[in-house]
Amino acid sequence: MDITTTLATQADVPELLSMMEEFNRFERIPWSRETGEAPLRVLLGDRDLGVVGLLREAGATIGYFVVTFGYDLEWNGRDGFLTELFLVADRRAQGRGPSLMAEVERTAREHGARALHLMVRTDNAPARRLYESQGYTSPKRIFMTKVMTPA
Repeated sequence: MDITTTLATQADVPELLSMMEEFNRFERIPWSRETGEAPLRVLLGDRDLGVVGLLREAGATIGYFVVTFGYDLEWNGRDGFLTELFLVADRRAQGRGPSLMAEVERTAREHGARALHLMVRTDNAPARRLYESQGYTSPKRIFMTKVMTPA
């Protein structure tokens, strides 16, 4: 079946929050609806920050993705970061991965991204295989993060 993307709106928040709970539980990321709803609503309200795509097949929502935007001279402008890609459990491991990634990349390109980055857990072999099969590589750099406290 063909997978299509619809950009999420504020009306989609309840459906997204349910899927986001499952995504973050699977990824072992501490997250809750209570703290996650406000940032989600900000993202949905400002397409300069990024986009949330609802993945649909035969009219049914089967997952979602989040692409946030940055800007980097190395990539000659806007770049995107695929921060979440989720597929409902009964639709996984059925060969949809390449179609999902094509939808994510198409959406990122449509919003001006010239490069798309992502992170994957080292122990998530199926996801790593998918991303590598779609041309993603691991640059010879170490990703580092510092959590910033509010000023």
